[in-house]
Amino acid sequence: MTTFRLPDLGEGLQDAEIVSWHVSAGDRVVADQPLVSVETDKAVVEVPAPWSGRVTVLHGVPGDTIEIGAALAELDLEDEGKDAGTVVGELPGSETIGTPVQAAPAVRALARRQGVDLSKIKGTGPGGAITSADVEAAGSAAGAKAFVPLRGPRRAMARNMARAHAEVAPTTVSDEAVVEGWPPGTDVTMRLVRAMSLACQAEPGLNAWYDGERQARLLHDHIDLGFAVNTDEGLFVPVLRDVGNREEADLRSGLDSMKRDVAARTIPAGELRGQTITLSNFGMLGGRLAALVVMPPQVAILGAGRITAEPRVVAGEIGIARVLPLSLTFDHRAVTGAEATRFLVKVIEDLQK
Repeated sequence: MTTFRLPDLGEGLQDAEIVSWHVSAGDRVVADQPLVSVETDKAVVEVPAPWSGRVTVLHGVPGDTIEIGAALAELDLEDEGKDAGTVVGELPGSETIGTPVQAAPAVRALARRQGVDLSKIKGTGPGGAITSADVEAAGSAAGAKAFVPLRGPRRAMARNMARAHAEVAPTTVSDEAVVEGWPPGTDVTMRLVRAMSLACQAEPGLNAWYDGERQARLLHDHIDLGFAVNTDEGLFVPVLRDVGNREEADLRSGLDSMKRDVAARTIPAGELRGQTITLSNFGMLGGRLAALVVMPPQVAILGAGRITAEPRVVAGEIGIARVLPLSLTFDHRAVTGAEATRFLVKVIEDLQK
């Protein structure tokens, strides 16, 4: 019997959450057959079987977090030791080492936090493995209030926000655009995309990446715009590529397609990476101004608040005008206040046309 361990999935990731098993204990599998789907950094990845054989034990259930290199499944191999060469990552195998308690590393960590003795728990998972739910139930029975581990997108968000807080020197400048002249039915998001594209051309220092360790920046000659998309499961930021060289209809179609993929949780991992600058149109939900979070290596994010009708002086007269509040947060390590202000002025100039 041979142990199949969670392979290295790339991107420096340390663990993954089991989404669903495609096989059960006792099933026969062939090399490269889908074995399990796992979620890591908001993307769902299908992990294939590295060998042909019969599955004897599955480690973990949907919702469990498995560390890279931890046991995923036990297989009786048809051709002992032969690796199919799957492309997910490194697939180290080793002979099974028995342990008194069957529990994934994340389950053991949860038990330590809650002071639960795993040796006193009867596991309900495959092969008698102890699950997170078993630990939480034991903690509740003992009168402890259980912390609920973050899953999937929320777990990725927590990690990203901690990284941004540790690395970025955030500063926010705010202003507003009077958009009374917009015709009915104006696509607000596409107007913001166009304005940001023109502003990036005028101030390329905001369409950049910054490397804090080397104290160096990379100015991009194209604009890959990240869009903050809110879902019940957490925040996603899909990327609309090369927005400065595409027609509005193409951009709108691409954005709608990405939103559908996000909602269905089928968006490829590659479409959630590589943003050169980000837009958060949070005003669709509410709010006027915000100090947003810059996710490194990016150096800027523009936030658009809720459009409201307010008294303003327009063409020398006081009247009621539609106002779009704007918040630009930037990494002051790489962007000067003057550069950020000029960028925001360019955005406003185009929005007010």
